[in-house]
Formats: sequence, C-alpha cells, structure tokens
Amino acid sequence: MKKQIASQIAILLTLSSLFYACGDKSSKGLKLTFDTVMRNETAHLFADTARPACNMVVQLEYITKADNAQTQDSLNNYLLDKALGESYQAMPPREAVAAYMANYVSEYRKDCEPMYTKEMESQDTADTAPDSWYSYYKSIKAGTQFINPYLLVYRIDQEEYTGGAHGMHSGTFINIDLQSLLPLRLNNLFVEEATEPLVELLWNQLITNLGVQSRREAEDMGYVVNGELEPTENFYLDKKGITFYYNVYEIAPYVMGAVEITLPYTAIKPLLKPAIPERFHIEA
Repeated sequence: MKKQIASQIAILLTLSSLFYACGDKSSKGLKLTFDTVMRNETAHLFADTARPACNMVVQLEYITKADNAQTQDSLNNYLLDKALGESYQAMPPREAVAAYMANYVSEYRKDCEPMYTKEMESQDTADTAPDSWYSYYKSIKAGTQFINPYLLVYRIDQEEYTGGAHGMHSGTFINIDLQSLLPLRLNNLFVEEATEPLVELLWNQLITNLGVQSRREAEDMGYVVNGELEPTENFYLDKKGITFYYNVYEIAPYVMGAVEITLPYTAIKPLLKPAIPERFHIEA
C-alpha cells in the first residue's frame, strides 16, 4: 500500500512540475486527442473448450495527442494506474491492456484449476460444485465522460463475477484540472465550511429523487441506514453541477445499485471557491 501511494504521489509531482514548466501555455488548457483499446477474450481452464472459462472485456480510452509527449505520457500513466493498477502505469496503453488480460487469465487458472480438478475427482458426491462456479467474468470500461480544454472527467466502470450469487460493479471518477494537470478533490472546489451545508443539500436531493417526504422514509427504504450521508470524493463535474456517486453498499443495499446525487450549480454556488465554474467553463 505504501508503495502504491508513493507511486501515485510521484505521478502527481510529475504532473505538477509539467504545469509550472509550461507557464502561460498550460494556463490556457489543453486540447487532447484520444483513441480506444477494445479487447474481448475468453480463456478456458486447462485450455480445454469443454471446461469452464473466464471472459474478460476491456474498453479503455487513452490519450494519443497532447501539447507535448511528456504531458501525454504522464496523463496516460495516471489514468492507467487508476484503471488497471500500479504495475501497468508505465506501459504503452495497448501493451498495458494486453499484459493485464494475460495476468487475469493466469491468475484465474492458478486459482481455479486445482479446485476444479478436485471437484472432478469427487464428482460422484453431493458436494460437487456446478461448472458455473468456475465461469468468471470481468469487464473494465474506462473513458472520457466530459471534456473541454480545461477539465477532463474520466470514468472507470468495473464489473466482476467470480461465482456465487451475484457479481460486483463499481464506478470511479477522476476529474483532472487541465490547467494545473492535477486531479481535483473536494477541497479544491469548496470553501472550508462547506461540508455541513453539502450534507443538507445531499439529503434534500436524495429525498426528492426517491419521492419521499423525510430522511426517516428514505432510511426505511434501505438508504443510509446508519444515518450518515457524506460528500464523497467519488464525484464528477459537468455542465449541470456536481454529481456524487455512491457505489453499491456505500449508502444502500446491493439491490438498490449505485446511487447518484446531482447538486446543480445554482444550489452549490455559494459553497464553491470563487470562479470555479468559470475556471472550468462548465456552468450551464
């Protein structure tokens, strides 16, 4: 964990140094060009098509052109780290995707082949697991959700099934200030005393979204049963406002799925640091 944090800090320092090196040019924002890697592969246990298999789908958008090669590489490294992991961040994007998928297949076979062999040896018992338990699936879809020369919002959706009752899905959002080349956090956007007003706005908007009249009714439906609804760092900006994205189990049971709560700029403008919407050219 410490190694991963240190690696991410190094990437951010590189991005920061690029900003100061670029001077006025960077302050005007960036024009980025993208391409997409798309791969869909199936690999069977023991490389035998009669056996269960894992299926993996990757759709990953990456930068092919920026103001300079160093900016392009640094941004791609950061996005790859978030989408695939630290081990792949320094690779060219297409190579990174290929290596990630190869490792996934290798780990699948390493984990499942011994268990499957044992099952086959005892297949006459009532404890034998069905082949579906060994049919794995993983999907990574990563790409641009919103972009202009001043702001890049990059979304990473991951879905995984490893046997059992159901799979898991997660969504992650990265908001990058293309003037400073640094990822945005809530403290970059909001004044220090914004937390409590944001909590109130989030509750009011959730109640409106659900069509109920009170927090208690929302809790009775299964939302925020612990009574805590906090602004999450997993957010994205667009022309409507800021949307806070809560993955499954974060504020609601699995059956409710992910929860998105959008606060329009008209509601949050008093809480924003001066000129934030104008800085990113996103206010409708």
